[in-house]
Parts: sequence; structure tokens; C-alpha cells
Amino acid sequence: MDQAATISLLVFGILVLLGGVFGFLKAKSKASLLSGLISGALLITCHSISRRNPESGFLCGMVVTGLLIVVFGIRLFKTKKFMPSGMLLALSIVEEIILALGSINETA
Repeated sequence: MDQAATISLLVFGILVLLGGVFGFLKAKSKASLLSGLISGALLITCHSISRRNPESGFLCGMVVTGLLIVVFGIRLFKTKKFMPSGMLLALSIVEEIILALGSINETA
């Protein structure tokens, strides 16, 4: 499971990064661009860390993903629209579970 968690960090990081770019292109949202680039870069960095030290990389990823859960949850609560914040919230929750399972597997 830890290898799946490591791969999911990279995939999720790329998706978040691209989501920020697409949010900017579609809605001209500089906030989406900045948050997507920063969050995506942090998740990709967590992926790099997890390849050398899975426990630290997964913890790093869980912190960043946890922050994204809060942000997307607030956005969903404010807009009441599933797209894009609800979908991103769901993806973030799934990623958090994958990282938690990978972390448990790594420490066992």
C-alpha cells in the first residue's frame, strides 16, 4: 500500500497543479492559479520525500491534503456547487485515506 500512496501523491499533486492552471484559464482566477501551483508543488515535493522516507513524505502529504480538505469544504459550503469544489473535496478525502493507509502500512 505504501507504493500506491507514493504514486498517488505524485498523481494528486499533478492534478491539483493542473486544476489551478485550468481554473485560471477558465475563470481568470489568480487565486486558483497560485493555490494550485503551490499546493501541487508541495504535494510533488512530498512525493519526492516519500520515495526516500515514506513516513515523512506521507505525513507531509497528509498535512497538505488536510489543508486542501478544509479549503474545498469551505468553498463547497459557500457556493453549494459540487463542481469544482465538491469534486476536489471528494478527491482530497480519498487521497487522505490512501496516505493514512500507506502510513499505517509503513509503520507496521
